[in-house]
Amino acid sequence: MYDINGIARSAPNWLDRTMEFIGEFGIVLGFGVLMLCAWWSVRKRGDAPSAVAALAWAPLAAGIALLVNIPIREFVKRPRPFVDHAGLEVLVKGKTDYSFVSDHATLTMALGVGLFVAHRKYGLIGIGLAFLEGFCRVYMGVHYPTDVVGGLALGTAVALLLAPLAMMLLTPLARVVGGTRAGWLVRSRRTVAPVMAGPGAPGRGVSEQPLHRDNDLAA
Repeated sequence: MYDINGIARSAPNWLDRTMEFIGEFGIVLGFGVLMLCAWWSVRKRGDAPSAVAALAWAPLAAGIALLVNIPIREFVKRPRPFVDHAGLEVLVKGKTDYSFVSDHATLTMALGVGLFVAHRKYGLIGIGLAFLEGFCRVYMGVHYPTDVVGGLALGTAVALLLAPLAMMLLTPLARVVGGTRAGWLVRSRRTVAPVMAGPGAPGRGVSEQPLHRDNDLAA
């Protein structure tokens, strides 16, 4: 904790202000952009409904993980590190709630893992952002490293363990939406839907011609 936070003490003021913005708001905003990019991409795949359902699970998983964290924080009741440890460079003042586990680490990791379920490339970027968020929280002097580790673990557990149930519920809903006027939310117009072979074509079954096929877990 002192080694990471010590960087803030010797860093120029502009770097501290940048890390403060990134750690408080910047990475969360970055996830918003990442989610939009992933949504634009998965709509073009042959398995678009299941991929969009997996993408919708990411923010839901983050919300559930934050709710799970409420009783954990109240049970552990760990004060912020600057309460018990002198000499820390605290970049964000006014933090009076408990420290374990980090909400920001929980939120970003749940989003990152949820993204990974839908799209591996964007998910890996998201997981990288979650680790960066954890570093920023310690750098800012508002969390212990173990607060961050706990948050990363909690976000991962919620996003992965509840994913099968979430997909069972969200995939049929995405397919229904795909058949309405709001279908553009689920499937791009350029995506070729599955083609059923007619009765005059023996030996032929169902074929799909997706424009984009990605190595993903949703499939």
